[in-house]
Amino acid sequence: MRDYVEASKSFSITALEKSVLQGSLSNGLNACVECCDRWAHDDAIALAWYGTSGEHVTVTFVQMREASARFANYLTSQGIGAGDVVAGLLPRIPDLLTVILGTWRIGAIYQPLFTAFGPAAVESRVTAKGGSQAKLIVTDATNRPKLDDISDCPPTLLVGQDFAELLAQQSAAFEPVMLNGVDPFIMLFTSGTTGKPKGVRYPLSLLLPVAAYMRDAVDLQEQDAYWNVADPGWAYGMLYAVVGPLLLGHATTLNEGGFTLESTLRIMLDRKITNLAAAPTAYRMLMSAGEEAMAPIAHQLRVASSAGEPLNPEVIRWAERVLHCPLCDHYGQTEIAMIINNHHALSHGIKLGAAGLPMPGFKLAILDDDLAEQPAHTPGVLAVSISQSPLYTFTGYFEAETPSVRGDWYVTGDTMMQDEDGYFFFVGRNDDIITSSGYRIGPFDVESVVMEHPAVAEVAVIGKPDPVRTEIVKAVIVLKLGIEGTEALKVEIQQLVRQRLSTHAYPREIDFIASLPKTPSGKIQRFILRGNA
Repeated sequence: MRDYVEASKSFSITALEKSVLQGSLSNGLNACVECCDRWAHDDAIALAWYGTSGEHVTVTFVQMREASARFANYLTSQGIGAGDVVAGLLPRIPDLLTVILGTWRIGAIYQPLFTAFGPAAVESRVTAKGGSQAKLIVTDATNRPKLDDISDCPPTLLVGQDFAELLAQQSAAFEPVMLNGVDPFIMLFTSGTTGKPKGVRYPLSLLLPVAAYMRDAVDLQEQDAYWNVADPGWAYGMLYAVVGPLLLGHATTLNEGGFTLESTLRIMLDRKITNLAAAPTAYRMLMSAGEEAMAPIAHQLRVASSAGEPLNPEVIRWAERVLHCPLCDHYGQTEIAMIINNHHALSHGIKLGAAGLPMPGFKLAILDDDLAEQPAHTPGVLAVSISQSPLYTFTGYFEAETPSVRGDWYVTGDTMMQDEDGYFFFVGRNDDIITSSGYRIGPFDVESVVMEHPAVAEVAVIGKPDPVRTEIVKAVIVLKLGIEGTEALKVEIQQLVRQRLSTHAYPREIDFIASLPKTPSGKIQRFILRGNA
């Protein structure tokens, strides 16, 4: 295992490029070549797919190369070429990879559309001002009706039997279109946790930080059976369930069905998953099932990773105690991908509750409102130095203002603290910070303590306006199945926070609800809770 400090000091973007890419950022590369063609030999598996009816199919890189070439020829026949956008409104099926890789093969840009989107969400992302202006939407019969009410909807193509026949009519040869590192290959919209979703165009240079994350943070090894359960309709799934493993020549796993306890355990056992990545929501669901339900996969996982929201310490302790594997928290954003990690493959200490240390190749700081760097243990906004971060790739939102770029800094909007050892601790989104009686209270700290109560399945903490204290701390809680939300239970939870955290940060008000409002990617929408407070 490499030492973190040494890896950071010796980081070289030139060395990284040479070690992970076949092409060159300056002299030509193609994402389909990097994620498929160069691995297409023998019977190397690219995809292990599980369908909704329990079926299991494996697809090789050779098969993917041929399918991508056929789809590339079809796109060319429709007048679609380099720089155009092809959107995919598709479930997690093998044809999804065909569409992605074939789009990249012609030098076009792939746009993921999450299948839970309704017509308005799709329309705003593909046709409206700031949308991608996609030249084609590839979808299936289930999702096709959503497009009927979209004004100026782009042409559509259905996967299925006709799609297979259409591909069979095309040539299996198509020379990849070579591009440069600044050219975009993915267009993805932010999840909208704090406002209107905004378009982000990923340049091919993003392949480097994706590879570094898979190598150093996820610790993807040749012998691993890897599964990132996130949907490719969002950044974590698109980059680290599709791009990341394929870029390293490693098979990925896709489950067409939704995340359930039964299907998750079945696939983990059948595939013998050793390296798992998922959002905190998934781990909390597994934890709530009880230790007996987890017994079949205990000791099977070598490593587990989490991203999307801060990971509560109680969940980390549960993974070590019940699954017998390290579960590491990772932090990133749609705009800049992953930048702070508790790295599985780099040797450094782990501090429970810490988001981790900067990924080598990034220079981070905690700033105040005037962009002055803050001392240790002082809350401020997390920012990325553009000039001192060789892996930084974000250049601004597509056809929208980018107030988050200020001078040399990309300002994340997330409030964190950094300790004297360089570890970053998540406090909350700027909009989420609670000001109560002069105290600034981060919801994550309160949520982590509330999660320690055995009756709690999920929790979101918000600030509720108060004429005396400015705001009070309010907890909105989902209880475990079969537990009744009583006044006595509220008092128990309040006392737990008073004792474990502080007397000023305990939730003065608690609501029990059936489910928390979330984005389709699983992030809690606290602004909705604040609006209902």
